[in-house]
Amino acid sequence: MLENWLSGVSLNQLSEKGQQPWQLGNNLRINTEGSFPDLSGVQAAIIGIGQADADAVREALYPLACPQGKLQIADLGNFRKDHLSFIVPALAELLESRILPIVIGNDFYFSLSLYKAAQQMLKQINLVTVDETLRFRPKADSAPAALFDQLIHAPGAQLSHFGIIGFQSHFTEPAALQTMTDRFFDGIRLGQVRANLQETEPIIRDGDICCLNLAALKQSEAPGQEHASPGGLTMEEACQICRYAGLSDKLKAFGVFGFRKVFDRQDQTAQITAQMIWYFLEGLLQRKGDFPASLDGLTEYIVERKDYESPLKFWKSRRSGRWWVQVSAPSTENHAQQRLVPCSHNDYLSACQQEELPERILNILKRFG
Repeated sequence: MLENWLSGVSLNQLSEKGQQPWQLGNNLRINTEGSFPDLSGVQAAIIGIGQADADAVREALYPLACPQGKLQIADLGNFRKDHLSFIVPALAELLESRILPIVIGNDFYFSLSLYKAAQQMLKQINLVTVDETLRFRPKADSAPAALFDQLIHAPGAQLSHFGIIGFQSHFTEPAALQTMTDRFFDGIRLGQVRANLQETEPIIRDGDICCLNLAALKQSEAPGQEHASPGGLTMEEACQICRYAGLSDKLKAFGVFGFRKVFDRQDQTAQITAQMIWYFLEGLLQRKGDFPASLDGLTEYIVERKDYESPLKFWKSRRSGRWWVQVSAPSTENHAQQRLVPCSHNDYLSACQQEELPERILNILKRFG
């Protein structure tokens, strides 16, 4: 039972927060001590790792307006213990119940809990992070070890694909970047994010899990983190990325990690974290249901190119205007099957203009070639 893993939210300090009918705090099914909520029909559940830090975010989240629409959200409180072996079973139970966990974690290390929980129900996992650097070393035996080494290098690992948004080259080991290239992973540097934020959406849409590290935001925006740096995303950019994550029909788990109340100034980072979660919820509410399990609702566009014998096939959703490119991928019977991989409108336009194919399309073709 989930209540065995979780401690309820103390509403004493939140008693004046979110009490108006239009506020989010008045529209949540909240786990209070001795009263665990009914989860029937719940689509998403907020959970904290680190009570003081998560509750500080709640104080900023509850007074925000409730997103308009039929979205059932629970706040299940905080994990009683902060180690993976304790956290993972509860998250796995939520995922198996098709309830999307929204984790507020005080350390990016806990992003591993979402991945390990997803391992129990998915054969292959696409992980997307929003972070200032790559958290893996070029080789599994490199020292010192990095956070995602086991995910990237372990034999038989379930990690199918990895994408990172907002990383900064001066924090990133060049050999790790080469590993990204060799594995056909997707990465968008901070400058590229700033130049065209919309190009982050297809990477997010291809993910099963999205983990945002507050280290990706600049210190002036989010001072409430242990190792803040002067460069990074703005609040507006981070909120839009979170909205993209909410909109993704494929995404099954989301988390914002790294908030530490002790380093915060005038609750600024708590408010930013709350607003990022709010924009994720707004995106979740506006999902279009056009993840292409079938081609219904999609329009086909065929692009003939001089440098490819076979034409490239692109598909556009009539519901959302989002784009996919079609590739052939091996099936379990060793026969080619057609798969649609997210891309952008700009990717399609570049292909039509006979320019060099965008890096994203080249990576997709190499991944499945």
